[in-house]
Order: sequence, then C-alpha cells, then structure tokens
Amino acid sequence: MINKRLLIKNLLAHNDESSFYDKKRKIDLGSKEGKAKFLKHICALSNSNPKNNSYIVIGVEDESNEITGVDFFDDSKIQNLVNAYLTNPPLIAYENVMFPHLPADKVVGLVSIRPTGEITSLRKNIWKYWGGSIFLRDGSISMPKDFDIEIKDVNSEIVKSIENQSKNNIEYTLDGVIDFINHRHSDLPSYYKVFKEQFVVCWAGNVKHVKGLNYYSRVDIELINEQVRLFYSALDEISIEYNEDSFKIIEYVHLGLNENYKYYPLEEVTISFKENGSYQMDATLIFEPPQFNKRNLYHIYNANNALLDKMKKNIPLSEREERDLEKLPATYLICYLNNFEDAIEKLLESKDFLKQINGDVYQSFKDATRILRKVKYN
Repeated sequence: MINKRLLIKNLLAHNDESSFYDKKRKIDLGSKEGKAKFLKHICALSNSNPKNNSYIVIGVEDESNEITGVDFFDDSKIQNLVNAYLTNPPLIAYENVMFPHLPADKVVGLVSIRPTGEITSLRKNIWKYWGGSIFLRDGSISMPKDFDIEIKDVNSEIVKSIENQSKNNIEYTLDGVIDFINHRHSDLPSYYKVFKEQFVVCWAGNVKHVKGLNYYSRVDIELINEQVRLFYSALDEISIEYNEDSFKIIEYVHLGLNENYKYYPLEEVTISFKENGSYQMDATLIFEPPQFNKRNLYHIYNANNALLDKMKKNIPLSEREERDLEKLPATYLICYLNNFEDAIEKLLESKDFLKQINGDVYQSFKDATRILRKVKYN
C-alpha cells in the first residue's frame, strides 16, 4: 500500500518533470482549453509509459517546487471525460493528498495514470487539437508525434523504485491517526475505523442526531494509510454508515429561497475494502434539483445581476445588499437548476469579486461550482 504523500515527495525529489510525471500549479477542467491541455498530458504520459504508472502532481510551483496546494476536488466522473475524448484511454484516479503545512481547505492533487499498453490518441477534436492526434513526452514537454510511432518502455524500473520507496508502514499510519485526532481536529469529535486489518479511515465533524441517524457538518474524512482525503466540506452535511467491509457517505446540500430551506441528497459514495489489500470507490449522483416558482426566480436572478454589476463597477453595497450577497452563489445555482442557462456564466463572473470581498461567500461559491460540476457531468 502506497503512502501518497510520500510518493509525491519522492516524485518531486526526482530532479525535474520527466517522461513519467508532470507537475502543475493548478488545472482547469471547467473550460475547453483546460480540458484539452489536461487530456494532452494524459495522452502523452500514457504513451510514454506503456508498462508502468505515470503521475501528475497538482498544487506545486513549477520553478521552485514549492507545495502550495489546491482546493479539494472530488470529481468521480473524471474517467468519463478521458473515455469520451481518448482512444485506448488509460485508467485515471484523482486523489486529494494531505500535507501538514497546508491550510485546512487545501490539498495536493495526485492524478495516477495506468496505461492499457496500446497507443492512446485523441478520439475527436477539442480546442486546437485535432482528433487522431498522438502525444508523447519529450523530456518535460508533451509533444505531438507522427502516427507511425514505436512505444518504448524506459521507465518501469525507475517508477517501481519510487513506488517501493513510498510504501506505507505502521509508523506512518499511527502518526497519521494521532495527528488527525489530536492536532488537526482537536476542536471536533473524531472517530476511526479499521477495515480488513489494514485500512484506517478517520473522520471528524460536528454531530447531530435525527431519527436514529447521525449527521455531520464541518466534515473531514481521510484514508490514513494513503494520506488521501476522501471528503471535505465546511458547509454541507453528510451521513455516514459502515460495516466490516465498507464505508458509505451520503452528502446533503442545503438549498432554498427566502426561509424555505431543505437538505437535498446529492451524492452517495461507497468505499469497499477487499481482503487482498485493495479497495474500490463507487460514486452515484442521487440529486433531484429543487424546483421553484419562476416568477420568484426571475426577481432573484435580476437582483443577483444587479449586485454583480455593482461589484464590477466597484459601487459600495448597502447593508441589505451585503446580506443578499451571502446568498448569491446558492441562488445562482438554484436558477441554473431551474433552466436559467445564463446563471452559470453569471456565477463564474462573480468569482474574483467574491474572493476579494468576503471569504465566507467565496467558500459558498466554491461549494456551488462543485455541485454544478457534478450535475453537469451526470
């Protein structure tokens, strides 16, 4: 079992980017250009490493190698994107890896790429890349290549050595549990569960009991063995169920208008642990978007647009408008879910202004865009 934090350190220590790993300050899967560049790197790394894993480390400064981190990213449908655009797509896993020096809401993203052994190419056009294009790593650069290429295996021994150096042990596991409970979450109730005598899952959050079920807010859940964060949210609530073989999370989102708010189930994630030292994660979107009166929504949508225009023009907001601003991300989300197609563009326009004005509202923006990403993929 590989300790992913140790793996990232060992990858970064291996000189600079190479034909088996890449590093990025961030990735953008919300735009065609961002998706295209991500797919290009996946394609190139898969072709350059036909018999071993390759990796992309996200949240690292290119020149200095400084680990700065990125937001928690829990998009379980990233494999769907790869399957849709690549021929002979590799298996992809995106994991959120904890680093002690980072803020609580930041992680390092680790994309693991397992090739099929066949040549991977673009299935169709995207951005400025043509369908049928093949990419290979040329040092630290992903370059287009001719169709008639020979795939060579030159990295298997190096990657195997790095992965072996990154294997977990009992000391790392115990240190991780103690750090999680006693230091990072000393202000919250914390719990742990051991599965199959190998896997340790820790979780922390404020608990409330409703109709025989426990619900958690301010939740942090980690698979300690691999230093991988499974779930993190400062706002949403979740329920947790587990038995000897699996750990299940159901995430709820709090949505509504005026005083009419409810919790809606968003996604169910089940982690199944195997006797052979492996595990599998399955995510199912179970969200049924709430529907509201269109006349009320038009009023709210126009009020949001007026707020956005004021922020663009740097006009001070009134006290009432400040209160309305707190609900802007969630109400734009509701408008989009009720077929106001332009609401998503307006929401994205508000990002930089919300980030400058109010940290709590910006967190609400990030949660709203995370829900949108899940719904759009589905």
